[in-house]
Amino acid sequence: MEKKSPAGSKTRIVVADDQFELLSLMKDALEMEGYDVRTASDGEEALSVIRSDPPDIAIVDLWMPRKDGFEVCADLKSDAALQHMPIIILSGAGSRDKKIEGMELGIDDFVTKPVELAELMARIRMILRRSQKDLDANPLTRLPGNVSIQRRISETLATQKPLAVLYLDLNNFKAYNDAYGFEAGDQVIKATAQLIVRCVKASGEGKDFVGHIGGDDFIVVSEPARMEALAMTLVAEFERAAPAFHRDEDRARGKIVSKDRQGNAVEFPLVSIAIGVCHNALKPLTSYAQVSQIGTELKKYAKRLPNSRYVLDRRKD
Repeated sequence: MEKKSPAGSKTRIVVADDQFELLSLMKDALEMEGYDVRTASDGEEALSVIRSDPPDIAIVDLWMPRKDGFEVCADLKSDAALQHMPIIILSGAGSRDKKIEGMELGIDDFVTKPVELAELMARIRMILRRSQKDLDANPLTRLPGNVSIQRRISETLATQKPLAVLYLDLNNFKAYNDAYGFEAGDQVIKATAQLIVRCVKASGEGKDFVGHIGGDDFIVVSEPARMEALAMTLVAEFERAAPAFHRDEDRARGKIVSKDRQGNAVEFPLVSIAIGVCHNALKPLTSYAQVSQIGTELKKYAKRLPNSRYVLDRRKD
């Protein structure tokens, strides 16, 4: 029986272990259960395989060449696009100290070698059920969805920490979808998600959060000290990337030719990005609903401006 991810496709697993026989055994067993399995034989290869096409869950041996399992986990948890991906660690050393160290890194489970395949399958099913329920990941981009977004903002508000929330939305995306088709539109959504993650990662802070509200709407949870520089970078990088989304003739005229509801040809500007930045540097924020209202209001204002723009809330009351 095929195991399905939230997107309806096979659930994808990456397994990393430097013991070839065990790696082959786990791969065969998981594929017989209906999973889509890719493998790696060391920590660096595991990171490369995971980043090239993020899976639904990773199973990583603790002791591997080049990078051990804990180093792989630390790298993944510092990546805004991958920090919510479930990870199971395999180890012949099931000591209490190692398990504590793993839990502090954010590992979801710890399976002691020799691996009992029935137990491993049960743990995978349990973790996938839990992560899909809790994370509500977007099936197209694999970024955290609305459940995780609301939780992250609400937790930050509850601790009264510095908070900046960037609401991002693509301009003229419906016209683009109508002119280029939904498959091209999905590629723009995925490229935008990757661009946002790259920019957030390049900001040098592993604590920022990237989420996908749905459609062409994204969110970044950051801090006031970085918010404007990050917004400027996102606008500049999107303007640099956007021409590649369009056909030569559209780039030349600077317009998309689409149709209105009556079937008439209508020109629209090229796809751009609008960002509204809500924060608590000048006034307190008390609820998720308040943050959402202010962010949406600022984003709508940014959408009325030409090209890619950001609007920062500068009001003190």
